Amino acid sequence: MAGRIPQQFIDELISRVDIVDVIDARVPLKKKGREHVACCPFHNEKTPSFTVSQGKQFYHCFGCGAHGTALGFLMEYEHLDFVEAVEKLAAGIGLTVPREGGDSAAPRGPSPQPLYELMEQSAHFYQQQLRRHPQRQRAIDYLKKRGLSGEIAAAFGIGYAPDGWDHLLKALGQDKEQQDRLLTVGMLIEKDDGRRYDRFRDRIMFPIRDYRGRVIAFGGRILDKGEPKYLNSPETPIFHKGRELYGLFEAKQALREIPRLLVVEGYMDVVALAQFDIRYAVATLGTAVTKDHLERLFRTTSEVVFCFDGDRAGRDAAWRGLENALPLMREGHQLHFMFLPEGEDPDTLVRSIGRDGFEQRVTQAQPLSEYFFEQMGKQADITRLDGRARLVELCRPYLSKLPPGVYRHLMLDRLARLAHMERDALERMLGGEAAPTATPAAPAAVRPARPPAAARHQPSLVRSAIGLLLQRPALAQLVAEPQQLSGLHLPGTPLLVEMLDLLRQQPHLTTGALLEHWRQSDQGKHLFALAQRDMLLSAEEDNLEQEFSDTVARLLQQLRRQRRLDLEQRFGSLSEEEKNEYSQLVRGCT
Repeated sequence: MAGRIPQQFIDELISRVDIVDVIDARVPLKKKGREHVACCPFHNEKTPSFTVSQGKQFYHCFGCGAHGTALGFLMEYEHLDFVEAVEKLAAGIGLTVPREGGDSAAPRGPSPQPLYELMEQSAHFYQQQLRRHPQRQRAIDYLKKRGLSGEIAAAFGIGYAPDGWDHLLKALGQDKEQQDRLLTVGMLIEKDDGRRYDRFRDRIMFPIRDYRGRVIAFGGRILDKGEPKYLNSPETPIFHKGRELYGLFEAKQALREIPRLLVVEGYMDVVALAQFDIRYAVATLGTAVTKDHLERLFRTTSEVVFCFDGDRAGRDAAWRGLENALPLMREGHQLHFMFLPEGEDPDTLVRSIGRDGFEQRVTQAQPLSEYFFEQMGKQADITRLDGRARLVELCRPYLSKLPPGVYRHLMLDRLARLAHMERDALERMLGGEAAPTATPAAPAAVRPARPPAAARHQPSLVRSAIGLLLQRPALAQLVAEPQQLSGLHLPGTPLLVEMLDLLRQQPHLTTGALLEHWRQSDQGKHLFALAQRDMLLSAEEDNLEQEFSDTVARLLQQLRRQRRLDLEQRFGSLSEEEKNEYSQLVRGCT
């Protein structure tokens, strides 16, 4: 199992990349004063409000509020998770991402890079066969019969595996080492007697790509009748079918914004829909929709539509997808179900009703909530009291999987109405906390006074110091002994001291690197929000040093007062040294 990426490597990575280069390669930036600006890539606007600070290595949109570091930008812009973004950023500057294993003494495995290169060579070989092999006309006729253009075939890298036992073996298996690699990635099969031969023969070849566009596997579609109709690569060190989706990389390449993703069953369905300019279809790889699939889908878009056959098998697959989706259903995530007419698949349906007709069916797909309660309702007669009780028992194990939030609340509301129950009682049955009931207001005479507005919004000294460090990390060098502050009994003090220690040890860290250091901690989201707020305030850079020095001085003064109070509470038992310390504190404190 891959280990954790060391924090030291992430610190180094963020320090070595320039956020301006990362963003400008994807969204052209213009220099404006000390910053760079562009129209925001995350919402539609005509006047640039997207600002990139090279000094802070941080971006912020004053229109929609999007903000973050170079890593955060890659995650949002290219729909990557954290590890994927780290790997892509590292690859861009020629770094290999290290891992921390459970056993530090365990030897690291060989690099997978030769396997990726071999799969790319295999894809190129199959594409060449579609153009040059004497048997190619059968494959070309098949693709034309399916209505595919050369442009779409090229966009998906479609190729042809000629009939025969050793075409790929002869082309790429120059020596035993290469043959061993071809065996490792599933392109060859080895018989009991040691002889090896091509896995894919006389098939249309669909390369399967990962999130970075690397070929990791193949799907082969037979040209004539025979079994299996589709043959997929086996599980390999670089391919796990329960995590990958065919066509997802191609969808990201074709669309800047992906409003929804349509999950279909086969490679040809994805490609045929693309031929009709429906470029947001993806397919699972001969397996049911898994939790990993769903997490990847929802990282890419907020709306997922399952497209299944209307028969029993299709509805069983839909229900398995629903069960896996429930733990991920929170506000902002939408899941719909589209069932095809009997005898139709996406390929045949889009040809019969056209793009507009097909997309109209997609937009009319049944929401998860409706599909769920429809299926549950078929098993219980809610016109009767015992039927409503059965409905609650049927729904309870499913709804208990929903994460806390608005979506769960609304689903419970719906069940409560169907069962004629109070929602709070239903919540308690599911093991959750019911919403607190209102308590009588305190009498006016004992109600605590509300602090003035200015006092309520004034940040604490610790928060101010952290905010200033985010603005200019070099300010940490002004604090000679950060551990002095560790004795303060104030919220946020441990984080402030840790930041000061880190910055004194690594003075080169930028705002972006500082934020990434805490991304995966509980404090991370608060630091990102604070960095965003301070960027909005546009504090005067020239005053930061004086402001930070004053803040630290006030913190030290508060520490002395705190120490004096501690000594006063046990004044009768102080040592001579502590009495002298107390006298000095009394003279020094105001």
